[in-house]
Amino acid sequence: MDNQIWQSVIGLEIHMQLNTHSKLFSGAEVSYGGNPNTRACEIDIALPGVLPVLNENAVRMAIAFGLAIDAEIAPVTVFARKNYFYPDLPKGYQISQYERPIVSGGSVPISLTDGTQRKILLERAHLEEDAGKLIHDSSGKTSCVDLNRAGTTLIEIVSKPVINNAEEAIAYMKQIYAIGCYLEICDGNMQEGSMRCDANVSIKRRDDTNLGVRTEIKNLNSFRFVEKAIHYEINRQITVLEEGGTIRQETRLYDSELDETRVLRSKEEAEDYRYFPEPDLLPVEIPAEWITEVRKNLPELQHLRRERFVKDYVLSVQDAEQLTQSKATADYFEACLKIVRLEPKLVANWIITQLNTLLKRDSVLISESPIAPERFAKLIERVADNTVSAKNAKEVLALMWTQPQSADEIIEKQGFKQISDTSQLDAIVDQVLADNPEQVAQYLSGKDKVFTYFVGQAMKASKGQGNPAQLSQLLKARLEKSKLA
Repeated sequence: MDNQIWQSVIGLEIHMQLNTHSKLFSGAEVSYGGNPNTRACEIDIALPGVLPVLNENAVRMAIAFGLAIDAEIAPVTVFARKNYFYPDLPKGYQISQYERPIVSGGSVPISLTDGTQRKILLERAHLEEDAGKLIHDSSGKTSCVDLNRAGTTLIEIVSKPVINNAEEAIAYMKQIYAIGCYLEICDGNMQEGSMRCDANVSIKRRDDTNLGVRTEIKNLNSFRFVEKAIHYEINRQITVLEEGGTIRQETRLYDSELDETRVLRSKEEAEDYRYFPEPDLLPVEIPAEWITEVRKNLPELQHLRRERFVKDYVLSVQDAEQLTQSKATADYFEACLKIVRLEPKLVANWIITQLNTLLKRDSVLISESPIAPERFAKLIERVADNTVSAKNAKEVLALMWTQPQSADEIIEKQGFKQISDTSQLDAIVDQVLADNPEQVAQYLSGKDKVFTYFVGQAMKASKGQGNPAQLSQLLKARLEKSKLA
């Protein structure tokens, strides 16, 4: 497709489940799973005579999000009824916000792979309750309703239509995800529905000032699906336009197995939800003291922490990005540096490669790692002071994963202590050179590549405990001396 002709315009509506213990308007428990329809109380299903009561913690969490994106917090915010009929919406309406949302405006900084940085502007963020869930059987003929999610607290985050492509959409969505996790207002578990996204996609000619007709892709629940769905929809719309067709305003679903979007329902006109103020909830006045209190307790956000890691610890942008993707990982890294004076780059490398490998293998969060920062830092200290080689340190780490002993105890018990005594290493070098006269002759004749063979044999002779740098230095000196003889 000729991207010099066409420009995609994208807006995202992200639904983030807030980490409240109870639902937005009831005291019913919020937790994942459980038997269907066991966590929906009278208020959630709007039985006659019940009244909603607003969750104070949800308001504070929404304020925290608004402050984190430099948005305006409404001094007075109002709830509204959004009316529509769907099998998993027992009330026939959803309590949401319309005219006076709690958060207005704001922006989110993003960084792209080519180093480009820009800000994505937001329209609003508002509180609303979630609907239930439809469970379809394999025949496709029967659906069951589970109302456990009904009433769960959501904040809907609406961007302006200023996103230009799928890469920007993913960068923005990941930044929203990071903000929610750093603020600890969202658990970040997308597999359990903690964050999902609707993507509005349209295409226009680059020289056209008018936006094209948009389609909405509903209920995307992973970064990869958002990216693939947007890519597909952009290409589909360009193909339709280049073949002389027209884009219809419609709602579509993304099929991950076929990697395509397909029509869910058409929208001949904009849906009329007949919003009106929720009669059972008074306007909510937000005291200035609340905003001051929440602002005072805001943590350092991911993009700010990433910048600090690059500046203070002299890390690459890529390393800083990986370390700060989760607050727990960033906390773990800095805890290690506080325990022992270590080179930040060395600690970063071991967390990103070796520790993350074990975490992913066993599906363990770093906050639940069996190797606490204190134990991990002591192991890295032994690598830094050459007590143990990097190769053997990996084996020590694997043993620490399943055993409570310290790095020093395992190194001593397993005989992993690195040999750095010059007299011992000299003896190893003498033996290796004496046992390999053919390779010595090759080296002396100018075949320098054979040198790695000597290093490997020396490490083997030392049972992996020889200091490789010292062995290399001694071998080089001995061989160069032989050249001069």
